[in-house]
Amino acid sequence: MDLSNLQPAAGSVKNQGKRVGRGQGSGKGGTATRGHKGAKSRSGYSKKIGFEGGQMPLQRRVPKFGFTNINRKEYKGINIDTLQQLVDDKKINDAVDFVTLFGLGLAGKNEMVKILGRGELKAKLKVSAHKFTASAKEAIEAAGGEVVTL
Repeated sequence: MDLSNLQPAAGSVKNQGKRVGRGQGSGKGGTATRGHKGAKSRSGYSKKIGFEGGQMPLQRRVPKFGFTNINRKEYKGINIDTLQQLVDDKKINDAVDFVTLFGLGLAGKNEMVKILGRGELKAKLKVSAHKFTASAKEAIEAAGGEVVTL
């Protein structure tokens, strides 16, 4: 073995690929398989994301309207009937706070919780949350519970 007959191990090289732009004799010279003229034939060409061949792109065709408030606060809504179900299942007994709700998988660790008024509450609970609807507050207090706003 010498330098003139070195070759990669069998199976290590998938394909040699075509050597383009290496002279007319190779059959791949001249335009180097890029065709004639136009942006795609030039070096440094890169198509923009969403480019549709010059047609008006979708993100410019679709009308824009409205207003998005960058300071919007999103709340995770939890209804009173859900709390009653947790009491029935003996998962909570007298107090509900954010840590409990997070532990039960009802809220994410960075979410804010709002207690909503659907359903009815029979158990006496001390509920701690970021927000309460008027009907939820009323229902909790009617059942003898306590409302704590975080």
